[in-house]
Amino acid sequence: MNADRDKSTFARMDLARAGRFLATRGGWVVVAVVSLLLGMLLQAAFTPKRPVARGQADGHGRRAEIEEWTCSMHPQVRRSKPGLCPICNMDLVTVTDQGGARGAPVFTTSRAGAAMMDIRTTPAERRYVTRDVRMVGKVDYDETKLASIAAWVPGRIDRLYVDSTGVPVSAGEHLADLYSPDLLAAQEEYIQARRAVEGLAANGGGIVAESTRATLEAAREKLRLLGISQEQVATIAQRGKADDHMTISSPVGGIVVDKHAREGMYVRTGMRIYTVADLSQVWVRLDAYESDLAWLRYGQPVDLTTVAYPGETFSGTISLIHPVLDAGTRTVSLRVNVPNPDGRLKPGMFIRAVARSRLAGGGRVMEPQLADKYICTMHPEVIAGEPGQCPECGMDLVATSALGYVSADEAAEVAPLVIPASAPLVTGRRAIVYVADPTADVPTYEGRQIVLGPRAGEWYIVREGLKAGERVVVRGNFLIDSALQIQLRPSLISRIAESPVETAAARTPAPPAELGPEFIEALGKALDGYVAIQRALANDNLDTARRAAADAGQAIAAVDVNSLDGKDRQVWTRRAEAAGEALSRLGGADDIQAARSQFLEISQQVTALLRRFGAAGRTLNHMHCPMAFNNAGADWLQVGETVANPYFGERMLRCGEVVETFEPAAANAGGNDE
Repeated sequence: MNADRDKSTFARMDLARAGRFLATRGGWVVVAVVSLLLGMLLQAAFTPKRPVARGQADGHGRRAEIEEWTCSMHPQVRRSKPGLCPICNMDLVTVTDQGGARGAPVFTTSRAGAAMMDIRTTPAERRYVTRDVRMVGKVDYDETKLASIAAWVPGRIDRLYVDSTGVPVSAGEHLADLYSPDLLAAQEEYIQARRAVEGLAANGGGIVAESTRATLEAAREKLRLLGISQEQVATIAQRGKADDHMTISSPVGGIVVDKHAREGMYVRTGMRIYTVADLSQVWVRLDAYESDLAWLRYGQPVDLTTVAYPGETFSGTISLIHPVLDAGTRTVSLRVNVPNPDGRLKPGMFIRAVARSRLAGGGRVMEPQLADKYICTMHPEVIAGEPGQCPECGMDLVATSALGYVSADEAAEVAPLVIPASAPLVTGRRAIVYVADPTADVPTYEGRQIVLGPRAGEWYIVREGLKAGERVVVRGNFLIDSALQIQLRPSLISRIAESPVETAAARTPAPPAELGPEFIEALGKALDGYVAIQRALANDNLDTARRAAADAGQAIAAVDVNSLDGKDRQVWTRRAEAAGEALSRLGGADDIQAARSQFLEISQQVTALLRRFGAAGRTLNHMHCPMAFNNAGADWLQVGETVANPYFGERMLRCGEVVETFEPAAANAGGNDE
């Protein structure tokens, strides 16, 4: 290079001398010719050489070392040859033109640059954060306070004192008159036995007297077993005459919710006549999404509101978390005991509920009023400060720490590590934060992949990847990520930490799967559910997407993996479980953007399943939008070639292009499991 520079310098000096000589001797024409030649030589000497594509030779026979072509406006676009950007239609430039060799995910700027970008940081800290778990449900009867009024003897109902449902009754109040020959005969036996005992008073004792008294006691006990109260027995004895009708009384107070008989009807022993419900306490049945279960515990207080009494809050206690998940709705049923002394909460009322929970380390809940207490596993309202027995059922009380609550001694030690919700950049299952380097002389921020726990309002719980005190960027992180993208360095669009084992597995082809017709049919239903979610998100319809997520989750859970062998079963189980978890999170998403983030994860898993098991007789197009998730790019599957972008909806419905097409086939012809 130095030799070439010397030659060009000497050439310019010789041409300058020649120009001066000819200008003095040859006139204006010669000067013009020399000037033209001089300009051509200078342009050739100083014009930079255009880079050539990979594999082509340059002017000296050397091979150019150009790896990729990209767009200066959209650096996520990568091509192996020159052309136009599919987004802005600008000419692609080489990666070497950008000077952007991929390096560490570290962004450095000046203090003035950081101020212009308005970069703000906050330390990761240990603290208890509250999560409001919102649920909906309905008021129901307390099954432990339902009483069935049944016939104790066969007979005919001659009168019903309560002839309709909804009527309140008190304990001991008359309900019906029953004529029963069996009861009439039992009364006669009692009267005769009583007379026999009275006749023995003058004759004294003996074996006969004892036998007669025993007969009287047996007759009295028989009446009791037939439903005659002690007061009624005393009335029969005083009257000395059998009553041909028996009055049935209510053993409990409450509301008559069912009437099973009519006047004049003959009933058999054990046949129900009424059902009475005590509404002084009711149950509220709620549905909690799978993603909210980490925040719910037995005995936890719940606030309830209803449309009937706006602005008023009722309190209840979780008495049961159902042990089985509903595969159709991806929810778990909860039961809440609610005191209802004035009867204002009525079965069937629609209820909105909020459980405010503070999650501690190890998945336990911090609830001060339950710390170091003992509780009954049958009656959650029974809470004691010492071990003992439940006054309601006699069962031993259980320590609340065994049910997932933090004790008072542990409260200060197990606070979780949290960061603001604006700090992580989340896409699918990955989360990235930018951490400030405290030792750097100028503002320096390192990109780091972390593992997030559940979100609690404006906070995220951090499982792995951060330490308390490290400062994370909470404002300006998207600008940092965009700057790294422009420099073609690792950012949100590339994996900061990628396992070599997973990478090798992702590139290793697997043999095609052998599938049966039942498996293909079940897989087709799961794909139909996925397409329904895609269409709902493209139409900006969150409610429909949630319902479709429940259908898709149910369809995936219904697939019988027993027909798969070896590697096929492992691939299906791993991918289907990941897709099912993302579907559950989508079903519980509070907003459409959160649902779209989960849909990205679902799309990745479903695409991997299609590569392994085929499209189950369907034609699905694999689409890609480079502008989704702040230009990080995202893929999805859809029916038809007309782009319906589920990540933007109506804002940019047609952003995207067809990457590949999965053709109908009974079994997969590809063989990639990723």
